[in-house]
Order: sequence, then structure tokens, then C-alpha cells
Amino acid sequence: MTETRTTRRDFCRRTALLSAAPYVITSTALGQGEKEPASERVTFGVVGLGDRGPTHLGMGGGAAQLVGVSDTWTDRRERVAAQRKVPGYTDFRELIGRDDVDAVVLAVPDHWHVPMAIRAAKAGKDTYCEKALGISVEQNQKLREAVKRYGTVFQYGPQRRSGGNWRHACELVRNGRIGEVREVHVTAATFGPCAPKDPKPTPPPETLAYDLWLGPAPEEPYVPGRCRARGWYCIYDYCLGWISAWGSHVLSIAQWGFDTHKAGVTEYEGSGELPTNLGLNDNLVRWDVRMTCAGGVKMSLTTGTNTVKFVGSEGTVWVSDRGQGAEPESLWGSQIGPDEIHLKSGSLHTDFVECVKSRATTVSPIDDAVYSDIISHLADIAIRTGRKIKWDPAKEQILGDAEAARMLSRPMRGPWEV
Repeated sequence: MTETRTTRRDFCRRTALLSAAPYVITSTALGQGEKEPASERVTFGVVGLGDRGPTHLGMGGGAAQLVGVSDTWTDRRERVAAQRKVPGYTDFRELIGRDDVDAVVLAVPDHWHVPMAIRAAKAGKDTYCEKALGISVEQNQKLREAVKRYGTVFQYGPQRRSGGNWRHACELVRNGRIGEVREVHVTAATFGPCAPKDPKPTPPPETLAYDLWLGPAPEEPYVPGRCRARGWYCIYDYCLGWISAWGSHVLSIAQWGFDTHKAGVTEYEGSGELPTNLGLNDNLVRWDVRMTCAGGVKMSLTTGTNTVKFVGSEGTVWVSDRGQGAEPESLWGSQIGPDEIHLKSGSLHTDFVECVKSRATTVSPIDDAVYSDIISHLADIAIRTGRKIKWDPAKEQILGDAEAARMLSRPMRGPWEV
């Protein structure tokens, strides 16, 4: 892929040299300073310019070049396009369809993650996707299939994998410092209800392509606040809410330190709180879920400060947004030897751009994204059904509960599909 891209750009450059007189090669084009030559920079577009989108506009520094943006909100799109001097598109398909785009960043509501990412994979575009992954296990599975089938680079966006302390905790576990893993405890933050509480429909504003914003989600009347980040986060049609939004960060770390998908049949059971009489709010605001793996490993997922704690036969290690530690305390200072397991971390942006060029595996690849996201989905299903859920992680199936198994997929509004 890299050779084809370079050849195309070389051709364009040679054509320009022949047709332009005089032609001035600028220091920017030559890659002066930290910026690489234009022919070597990864070209990318950003879809979604609301809550997370603006943080990705400078991805990769001089190693990457923003060439387009897309958003269904006219004001956001036109403002960023003008500031960055790039084209702006209402319809993401126009951006993904450009031949000169190497990669796309998806910072859209969760119900759009998988449909857009699959379209990008089919178009041969590498993808950086914000968390959480998809709104169903089936969608996650289909995205994984597409990424592997088309051989594209995929980076998932839980930023805790950028932190050295989170990495070190997982390396200690992977290298046996705590002995045999016996328990994994995960807590994830929650902000409570956030969608409109008094949903009075109004005509969509002219600055919003509302039907395209809804996309594969059910057709519903426009309500002010529905389409803003702190609104749709709490609406089940568009995501699982905080259990997957914040949960993605810590579950990704749990997956990093312990292979949840290799432990055999797993049981999920627990309780949680769903808002009542709060308008559009219908996602969990609290959860307390317990899991038992076939190997006897106990797992839990509860609300609280973002934390992952690994308990082993010879010690304990934990890491959170507020610090880290171990029992015994000396365990945390243990150094990982050169011949031991080393996990890759660092800036997800830098890593993604480097992997687009090298075709290497990213810090947070598609397999880890799917395995960790499945945990939040099964926890949500266990709470909503009020029953114990038996999950076969090898076959990726719910066992003995047809109603719960149907919750692994979601219908999509036509003509959208995955």
C-alpha cells in the first residue's frame, strides 16, 4: 500500500514540475525542521468535530497532514474547515471516498463507529476510532472481520494505553510478578443522566443534517440536546452510555494485562441503575457486575474512580486515575528485563501514524478493542435482563438464553447496513 501511495504522489509531483514555470519547491514541501516531505506524510481526514474531534486535528504532527473534515453540523464543519484550510463535507462518504486520503479518524457518536469504519476498511483506509467501539457485539465482530479482510491498520482510542503507569502494571502481570492471576477488579466512572429530561420535539435546525446524523439509528423526532455529546451519551439508541464510554478505558487495560477471551466459559451477573422518569435517559448510570471465568478467575465491573486491580497468588498490583501501587509495595518497583514481555505504549496518535507507514500492529488493535468492548456489552445485557448470562468467549455466543442472545445485535435503519 505504501509503495502505491508514494508512486501516485511522485507522479503528481513530476506532472506539476513539467507544467509549472517557474516552480518553487518550498521548505515545507522538502520537510524542513520536524515536518516530513509532503510525499511521505500520512494524509488523513477527521469525521466528527464535536466533543473529541478537535483533539485529533493535529494528529502525528509533521508526520501527518489533515486534508479534509466532515460533520453533519454546518457551523462546526465550516469553522474548522476555514481554520485548517481544508475542504469540509456534510456527508462522510465524500471524505472517505477520496483517493488521496490514507486514513480517517472517527470521532462521531458510537452508533456510527462501525458503519463508518467498515466503509473505510472497504475503501482501503486505515482507521483511528474513538471509544466505545460499537453498539452491539455483532457490529464489533463484523468490523473485526472487515479490518482483517481488507488488511487495514486500526487504532482504538482508549487513552489509558498511552500511560506508562498503566502499561507497567500490565507488564508486571504479564511477566508473572503477581504469580497466577486470580482476580481482576475494574471500576469505571459515571456522570449520571445527561440526555434531555423534558424531550419536547422541535424542527431540526437548518444547520444540522439531522437524517444523516441519525443514520442507522431509529427515526425519532428532533429534540434539542439529543445530538450533542452530553446528550446522546445517555441514550441507548446511540451507545451503551458510561459503562462503555469510561468503561472502555479501564476494560482495555484489563484486557492488556489479562486475556479475558482465553479463559473459557464466563458467567456475568449483577445489578445496576437505569434512570426513571428522566425523558430520553435510558442508559445505565450505575453498575455492579461479577464475572466468573472457567479457570476460576473472578472479575468485577463496578462504578467508581477509573481503576484496574490485578490480584495474584503472590501479590497485587493496581493502577488508577489517582495513582498506582502494589502489595507488597516493592513489587511496583520491579524492573522488566530485556527478554521479558514488553507492551507497546505512548501517544496513540504517533503510534497510529507510524503504523500506517510500517503496517505494524497498533498499541490498541482491533482484537483488543473487540474483546474489551464485549465485556461492557455483556455486563449491560446481564443488568437489563436481570439474569445470569453464560458466555462462551471462544465461540462468542450467549449460551442457553435466546432472549439475551438477541441483544447481541441491533436492527439498523435502512439503507444503512454493516
